[in-house]
Amino acid sequence: MIKKEKTILKAEIRQVFGKRVKKLRKEGLIPANIFGKDFKSKAITINAKEFAKVYKKVKETGVLYLKIEKETLPVLIASVQKHPVTHQILHVDFKKVDLTQKTQAEVPVEIVGQAPAVLEKGGVLLTLTQSLLVEALPEEIPQSIKVDISTLKDIGQEIKVANLPTSSTYQILTEKEKVIVSAVAHKEESVTPETQPTTAPEIITEKKESEKETKEEPKTQTQTQNPSETSAPKK
Repeated sequence: MIKKEKTILKAEIRQVFGKRVKKLRKEGLIPANIFGKDFKSKAITINAKEFAKVYKKVKETGVLYLKIEKETLPVLIASVQKHPVTHQILHVDFKKVDLTQKTQAEVPVEIVGQAPAVLEKGGVLLTLTQSLLVEALPEEIPQSIKVDISTLKDIGQEIKVANLPTSSTYQILTEKEKVIVSAVAHKEESVTPETQPTTAPEIITEKKESEKETKEEPKTQTQTQNPSETSAPKK
């Protein structure tokens, strides 16, 4: 096996917690934690710009080495919390790993090839699963799991986890019957529902106006008869 180049990121022990971490973010730092099996969790800070470069390279599947003071820890990026509007990275969780022991990680699905059911028969490709749970040695976790859709020749066909080729370096733990992609028929949208609402209000309005005029006529006649009734001589 070819030895991979180590990706190193400097970190410092964090002394700031709670709402005060906002100050760290303003200074270009990200609050983070390290956890792992038989490992006492640590609160740290990392440089935001440096982490952005590293994250782009290793994602959640590559081993990253955190250098804290005199020790260097092999970790995986377990989770990245981002602001929903600005997408600024707010917090990072690192998972400490043992390079000699297998670990689990979510690996993204990568669609490759072209589906005849889509190209030739007008079908639509639905991707139902975005990632798969994998178990492997930390340095043998794949960056992605390729799913070849060229086998989808007819509409209605699908690819499940059970249909994927096996690997000698990792094992997929996601349930075998889970559907990853499927080719479905293309449904044309009907324009009828869009045209109906435009005519309905006009008919209702005309009906209400005619009913209003009918109700007002007797009221007018009653008012014209009242003077004659009041002018009649009293007995």
